[in-house]
Amino acid sequence: MGNKIQFIDRLRLGFAVSVAKSVTFIVRSLRLGAASVLPGSIARRIEPRILELLSQQVKNGVILIAGTNGKTTTALLLCTILERKGYRVTHNSTGANLENGLMTALLESTNLLGMLNTDYAILEVDENIVPRVLKPLQPRIILCLNLFRDQLDRYGEVDTISKRWTKVISTLPAETVVIPNADDPTLSNLGQQLPQRVLFFGLNEPANYLEAIPHAVDSIYCPKCGHSLDYKGVYLSHLGDFTCPKCGFTKSKPTLESSEWSQILVGLYNKYNTLAAATAAIELGVDEPTIRDTINNFQAAFGRAEDLVINGKQVRILLSKNPVGTNETIRVVTQSTDKTTLLVLNDRTPDGTDVSWIWDVDTEKLVERGGTLVVSGDRVYDMALRLRYSQKSPESSINLIVEEDLRQAIATALEHTPENETLHILPTYSAMLEVREVLTGRKIL
Repeated sequence: MGNKIQFIDRLRLGFAVSVAKSVTFIVRSLRLGAASVLPGSIARRIEPRILELLSQQVKNGVILIAGTNGKTTTALLLCTILERKGYRVTHNSTGANLENGLMTALLESTNLLGMLNTDYAILEVDENIVPRVLKPLQPRIILCLNLFRDQLDRYGEVDTISKRWTKVISTLPAETVVIPNADDPTLSNLGQQLPQRVLFFGLNEPANYLEAIPHAVDSIYCPKCGHSLDYKGVYLSHLGDFTCPKCGFTKSKPTLESSEWSQILVGLYNKYNTLAAATAAIELGVDEPTIRDTINNFQAAFGRAEDLVINGKQVRILLSKNPVGTNETIRVVTQSTDKTTLLVLNDRTPDGTDVSWIWDVDTEKLVERGGTLVVSGDRVYDMALRLRYSQKSPESSINLIVEEDLRQAIATALEHTPENETLHILPTYSAMLEVREVLTGRKIL
């Protein structure tokens, strides 16, 4: 943290930063995008060590947040907590979480000489690149949120990713603090193996157990011996209270008592995000009253349980990009009395080109409640077919509307939403950006 940089490195870094900032200015001036990736890519060609050289200048250290779901919400909450204490925080808030995106976020906070003036850098990191960025970043804290199957065409199984994480994290300095999810068997096991200081977060709320283990389950076997785990109950997917009857492996004890912490965001999955951010903030020395007050007044990141008012009607956007996340957003929808839902399924690079994951989603629960379901997106007919197969009988009360044109689909869904109800929109990642552009008239990326 705050290491000095050699003179020759400073010259090369200054040149790389100047070029990157010029690219940013041009891209934004011409309205070609948010310049959240390209500047970093160009700067890296000029100075290959730019990620290391910039992260060394972060005064109080880098906080790395990795996992399949919840990175953006957790990062924004922790960022807000630290900013309320007067700290300057650098954050890749656009969600660009590959190497070039991390570099671009750090570049935003530098001057033309490559001097970085920030107290903390909170970086959301794609789970697959964690092993590549740990060494240059040398994070002070690593938050490991969860590991689920996400984009089937891009990633291996969760145990493979976990093994890579364990191997690389174990080589970091002893003072590194690792905060894994105790309710995730794979990550609980990871934390138990590490030589560094490890804090855990998780739930202890049996009242919130699911009635049954859902279809979208990735890890119900012991990561130590391979035997089936015994669950007292599950909170979502494979996250729950577990033990192994064969080798004795069991859930790690969370640092915080979850029942003592409130949340303002909808969905049990956001309780995990809240606990993760709170655990990290306490480790950084932030007082509990500030943390609790920030949580109780927090607003969701774009597309993550984000509430908008459009034409006088309430709209809630719930990012749904994989089986586990979509099951949880469906749980939010079915727990409400609102009867209109828009599902938008794309298969672009940010989403993953393999959409077969929708067959692991418990769409039956959405169909059983009836109401109006509008579907759109690049793979609109795949989603429509999935919903049709979710009907127990042809006489189901569902009103399924298939609309290829997204703008028209949004208009149709709004027309079917009564004044006193909320329209829930469940889009994949690229679809969420399109939906927000239509609704708000501006792009995010």
